[in-house]
Amino acid sequence: MSQRVDAAAAYVLHSRPYRETSLLVDLLTLEHGKVSVVARGARKPGSRLRSTLQPFQSLQVGWQGRTDLKTLRMAEPVESLLMLQGKALLCGLYLNELLQRLLRPFDSHPRLFVYFRYALNELRLGQDLEGALRTFERQLLEQLGFALDTRTLQPGLSYRLDPERGLIVCNRADAYPAEHLQAIAEDHYDDPAVRRSAKRLMRNRLTPLLGDRPLRSRELFLKRKGVQDDRA
Repeated sequence: MSQRVDAAAAYVLHSRPYRETSLLVDLLTLEHGKVSVVARGARKPGSRLRSTLQPFQSLQVGWQGRTDLKTLRMAEPVESLLMLQGKALLCGLYLNELLQRLLRPFDSHPRLFVYFRYALNELRLGQDLEGALRTFERQLLEQLGFALDTRTLQPGLSYRLDPERGLIVCNRADAYPAEHLQAIAEDHYDDPAVRRSAKRLMRNRLTPLLGDRPLRSRELFLKRKGVQDDRA
């Protein structure tokens, strides 16, 4: 069935060359989830689309088509281009890559779109990059159906994460204290120990979903920091 959308809120997640003058673009949209489009002529010299279809640019877009790969009809910037630099830029690319890799086409997550916008604003401000990443990662997992049930946590106990059974009481040194898990569930990251637990927990939960192919954004972090993985 043919689909035509005239005005959708969107961000560019990724683009790559297509044929001689076009781009294949993955979009995150408010109402339609991840949508892949062909932007015809976007690579031509002087093309307005070339400067419009940039990551972190709030857009209004339109498309049409009968298959999963749509044809972009229009793209207009809604606000000034959000400029990210240095570590904030790498964090933004990391968020884009998570969404591109983990979202299914046309699987709508309006709440996730709002949190993505929140995360980008936090990255722009640069005051708490780590908190912004952990909040978004938790929301992403929740929207994908991988929320952790913290309702039965007992203060003073520690837990390990079992892929099938969830959180299980455990006395190992690398277990997660209940207080840390509850703080993570509420997006409270003031305590450095909670931040460390959150970083380890989110990585452990995301890695199986991402599969064996490494994240390009993580490789950029490693290149920037040498041998140390300094992702916030």
